[in-house]
Amino acid sequence: MTPEETRARLLYRDGLMLVFDKPAGIAVHRGPKGGANLEDDFDALRFGLPRKPALAHRLDRDTAGCLVLGRHRKALERLGRLFKQGKIAKTYWAIVAGGPNEDSGLIDKPLGRLDATRGWRMKVDAAGQPAQTRWRALGRGVWRGAAVAWLELEPLTGRTHQLRVHCAAEDWPILGDAVYARREAGVPLQLLARRVEAPLYKDRPPIVVEAPAPEHMREALKACGFAGDPPREPSAAGEDG
Repeated sequence: MTPEETRARLLYRDGLMLVFDKPAGIAVHRGPKGGANLEDDFDALRFGLPRKPALAHRLDRDTAGCLVLGRHRKALERLGRLFKQGKIAKTYWAIVAGGPNEDSGLIDKPLGRLDATRGWRMKVDAAGQPAQTRWRALGRGVWRGAAVAWLELEPLTGRTHQLRVHCAAEDWPILGDAVYARREAGVPLQLLARRVEAPLYKDRPPIVVEAPAPEHMREALKACGFAGDPPREPSAAGEDG
């Protein structure tokens, strides 16, 4: 992205934290084989500071939405503690195949690595780490000739690929998930990091930031009743105080 395109995707800015609207299909950091990644574009987000911001957490390559950055070392330390303590609430939107019969619920299934000696793929494993996902159905519909559901997902723990494995284990996999579900031609992963809520300052209410629905999810969301995001306020990403 150009510096202007990078800055245009900024959802929130203050003296400690940035929230960036990550596009789907690009890694957040350079992998062992190199390749395009978001960190290469962060120099455009210094806003006068001597160093570029850094990742406070991760999102998968194919997940879109709210990505939290710390603007300097002390900010990263504070954000790291909040993430580790589970105090930063994260809410996701997903379009899933079929969908649950109920309107809300809790998935409580421990997760472990598919191969304990190598790789990053996960599975439901009774001997694995505890993993919980709260979910709520926001809408239902038919998309591309099949029943789908629009879910709000709140991970109460932070395991690798937790939402994707949990949804697949419930028999309503996230559409476009080529790892834990059947690959569908022309369907990108239908998963959005919709909202983050960060209690960053002691004497202020938590900072709440929402990412808009990305273009590649809007068609399926509208099939489930999504009416569209309101216009974004230009002041949402403009303060260093």
